[in-house]
Amino acid sequence: MAVLFAYFSVVLIWATTPLAIQWSSDSLSFMAAVVARMAIALAIALLLHGLLRKSLSTYWQHARIYFAASIGIFPNMPVVYWGVQFIPSGLVAVIFAMSPFVTGLITLLLLKQNPFTLKKVMALVLALIGLIVIFYHQLQFNSRSVYGIASILLSCVLFSFSSVWVKKLTQQETVNLDAFHQASGALIFSLPGLVLSWWLIDGAIPHNVSVKSGASIIYLSIMGSLVGAALFFYILQRLSATVVSLITLMTPVLAIIIGKHLADEALSSQTLIGVAIVLFALLLYLPWSIRGWIVAVNAWLLRKLAEPPLVEGNTNAQQELQKIKEYIIRFK
Repeated sequence: MAVLFAYFSVVLIWATTPLAIQWSSDSLSFMAAVVARMAIALAIALLLHGLLRKSLSTYWQHARIYFAASIGIFPNMPVVYWGVQFIPSGLVAVIFAMSPFVTGLITLLLLKQNPFTLKKVMALVLALIGLIVIFYHQLQFNSRSVYGIASILLSCVLFSFSSVWVKKLTQQETVNLDAFHQASGALIFSLPGLVLSWWLIDGAIPHNVSVKSGASIIYLSIMGSLVGAALFFYILQRLSATVVSLITLMTPVLAIIIGKHLADEALSSQTLIGVAIVLFALLLYLPWSIRGWIVAVNAWLLRKLAEPPLVEGNTNAQQELQKIKEYIIRFK
């Protein structure tokens, strides 16, 4: 139950971050917004370390794991922040939907595990079609779109590679690092690269920060880079990297639902059809089968039939129950 709660919490947080990322660049350059977000998140993490009197030595003992986790922040985050300037959010969501495929390929290469079955591939393709149906009106291409599409595709590779590499290293070193340490370690190892990139690309200290940018950066620092990252590493320890990557399919759908209820956005029939396709695809991806459902129903019926009848001494009722029981056994 805790894993399920953490999983859907990450889905909820990731569904709200695209809009917050756009708002954070309202009065800041994309690099300044990234560095400010991660610096605030790391400051809060180190403050919590001090209050809880936790040692920082563990970050050097398992440096490879934290370095692998940091790839999901640097260079991944600057790539995302830069790319969203050129393409609409709907196209970003469709491209990110490729993450399960990329994660599966990297899992095959690094972990030597094949996560693909015909049923799962069909489910992923169907989910991708559903997202295309939802965001069809946003799939506009021009000369600038090439930069955005290439950057988001690169982000998919970086995100998937980081997730699978963390999974591989934790299995090799047989360590069970808590999720908060993994989130903090990723921030520590990624911040130097972020600061250096900001200095080379931008280097200007912002003087006028709008309320929209400031509030978005604080939200992203706490919920996106600390709470969301900690929950992400928590579920990554307990689920396969491919299952975790399915979050990228759920977040656009949840973002649409949030927009409908909070912003009273209208939902077209095309959007509803696309959402239904994605939800059906996710249901198809789950490890269930018709035979499994039949076996489960039969087992439940057998348990019920094994219970003593409510009216004792009724031989006719007992005979009928025995006939039904024999029929179910033969059918099974």
